[in-house]
Amino acid sequence: MTKVNIPFIYSPIYSQLSLPERHRYPIEKYRLLHDWAISRGAHSSQWKAPVALTWEQVEQTHSASYIEKLKANSFEKAEWRRIGFPWSEQLLTRSLTSAGGTALALQIALDSSITVHFSGGYHHAHKDWGSGFCLINDLAIACHQLLLQHPNLKIAVLDTDVHQGDGTATIFKNDPRVFTCSIHGEKNFPFSKSLSDLDVPLPKGTTDKSYLQALQNALTLIVKCVKPDIILYDAGVDIYTKDELGHFHISLNGIFQRDMTVLSFCRQNSIPVAAVIGGGYQRNLERLVRGHAQLLRAAYYVYTEDQYLPDTALRSPENEI
Repeated sequence: MTKVNIPFIYSPIYSQLSLPERHRYPIEKYRLLHDWAISRGAHSSQWKAPVALTWEQVEQTHSASYIEKLKANSFEKAEWRRIGFPWSEQLLTRSLTSAGGTALALQIALDSSITVHFSGGYHHAHKDWGSGFCLINDLAIACHQLLLQHPNLKIAVLDTDVHQGDGTATIFKNDPRVFTCSIHGEKNFPFSKSLSDLDVPLPKGTTDKSYLQALQNALTLIVKCVKPDIILYDAGVDIYTKDELGHFHISLNGIFQRDMTVLSFCRQNSIPVAAVIGGGYQRNLERLVRGHAQLLRAAYYVYTEDQYLPDTALRSPENEI
């Protein structure tokens, strides 16, 4: 196979958000993952800078009334508590830029076979309300942007974050062009689930073997019944056994095997894939970044036929930190 120069989508804006001390959201992880890749040989030609979306583009996915309330900071306190962030212009700029990054990743993937976005996965944002650190749904917005250019495409959103992609599911409930698949914790946030085209709820304590089997079953169904032209892959690492909000018992190698399984499936079936890094909630940022780095390792193993960006310490559970 031909080697692929994997495009990376990143902006320093992703980690530029002032949050209260001890806030639950690990805002520094984006910068640290970028630094991890640079330190292991990622070169300048791979990096693509996103452009912030306009509110008019966002309105193709979200309701105008919701957008106006978001811009004007006119939510009730309970609405902001549900979102989990304090309002700021910084937050709006970051959200628009990250959504632009996912849209760019999906667009580039059509020609490059794979892209990796060093942000994204804000799947709890619904058409007219936000939730769970998600103001606007970058996954849904990216699909709508691509469908404007290619209205006959069939897109599959494969969401493996431990939390169900509830907002994505409701936004595309009546749109047959986008197939939503969510593999998530059965008894985890959101506690009131939406209906995806394919939901795979898994119990607390799920281990590598059962998780990977469920993933393989879902991929088999997708290729047989959906035959997507492109896949948007949410590779959240809150499935990790050390994640503080995940409740699964998935090892670091299990995360790597998940990403290898998805990306190998896409390459073997000649399906372009755009991956976003999704969620992950650990106070130990070095360990969190190692989780997200498995996606980069898997991408190089599958698409370049070498062990570029190697990190041999990640292969052995004894070396986990």
